[in-house]
Amino acid sequence: MFESIKSNSDFLKVYRRGKSYANKYLVMYVLNNDLNKNRYGITVSKKVGNSVVRHRVTRLIRESIRLNEEKFEKGYDIVIIARNTAKGRKCPEIESAVLHLGKLHHILVR
Repeated sequence: MFESIKSNSDFLKVYRRGKSYANKYLVMYVLNNDLNKNRYGITVSKKVGNSVVRHRVTRLIRESIRLNEEKFEKGYDIVIIARNTAKGRKCPEIESAVLHLGKLHHILVR
């Protein structure tokens, strides 16, 4: 299981100091954390849908991270924000969106 970002201040630090890229389904903020591991935060706002929809999107993002965690370089705080368009998507679509943003940030292991 990967480590989560829990505190609001950690989220805000990543938003303020991190670099962001977006694609059709997700926005990803990345900030160096000087640890030997990655910490992940997932945000799905009420604009995406009701709690059932939001939890499904959250689970898809979490599963995409779990399946591909070894592909990401270590030492980053990564916050992933779901966009409206993520609702109703299947796992492969979300997974490829996560990997695409990892490529844009140059944090995928070569």
